[in-house]
Amino acid sequence: MNAPHAAHEPLDARDRPARLTVGVVGAGRVGPALAAALRLAGHRPVAVSGVSDASVRRAAALLPDVPLVTPAEVLARAELVLLTVPDDALPGLVEGLAETGAVRPGQLIVHTSGRYGTRVLEPALRAGALPLALHPAMTFTGTSVDVQRLAGCSFGVTAPEELRLAAEALVIEMGGEPEWVAEEARPLYHAALALGANHLVTLVAQSMELLRTAGVEAPDRMLGPLLGAALDNALRSGDAALTGPVARGDAGTVAAHVAQLREHAPQAVAGYLAMARTTADRALAHGLLKPELAEDLLDVLADGGRPETGRPDDDAPDGAGGEDR
Repeated sequence: MNAPHAAHEPLDARDRPARLTVGVVGAGRVGPALAAALRLAGHRPVAVSGVSDASVRRAAALLPDVPLVTPAEVLARAELVLLTVPDDALPGLVEGLAETGAVRPGQLIVHTSGRYGTRVLEPALRAGALPLALHPAMTFTGTSVDVQRLAGCSFGVTAPEELRLAAEALVIEMGGEPEWVAEEARPLYHAALALGANHLVTLVAQSMELLRTAGVEAPDRMLGPLLGAALDNALRSGDAALTGPVARGDAGTVAAHVAQLREHAPQAVAGYLAMARTTADRALAHGLLKPELAEDLLDVLADGGRPETGRPDDDAPDGAGGEDR
């Protein structure tokens, strides 16, 4: 690439220097990790902004010796700016930075929101910035382990066609894999990730609580191999990986589950019923749940699991207590 341009001179993406000065606005769990990954690729973090004590600690741990400054000062110092703030705060932040003249022509402005594409960066674009949406499809801890986890991580990327190569290069330099997502598909893309990852955490945490209530001393050790196998099977086979009492049509077992949850964890009943109904629908649609068994099961789910209908438990197939679940 060509030699670096002066700080305030408009830059074409194709003429941008190979190594960039990097700034972070919002030192949450994501921004410092991405900046640390860019540092490993040879870029130079020069400024970070953060307000809370946790943000200050994260910045100090992941970006040592990088000064903590205001958002406007971050933009004044950096050629590549990472806007890593909550989704709902992003539009106002971009608008404010543009209105105050903080955005410079030729500056790469990157946000990491899954919900938005580049349209939310329109105020910065009007100021001459180069807009990119780079969303890492990963959960972050706010520690150095996140930098390692970026290896092979998919990024949902949205960018103008002329910045496609620049977006891909940045993702690859952070260790990730670019996956192009159309502007209009960003909300659906983000909903899919939240459904899979965020809800998974809730389900696993709830499952561990119930196992402790049942007297299991090490629920994490019990669930680890089971959930690992279930996830691997689901990623390989999709709905064909469905097992358990709902997929088998064991209405009596499901009713017993709900009765126990009502007694010991009533807050878990609604979630169990909702997931069981969805599982039954998918199992039926893919031919895994026999129609003649589905009627009793759906009656149980429709009635909130109260009636003890369906096949008795001793009618379950051999092996139902093991891998068939």
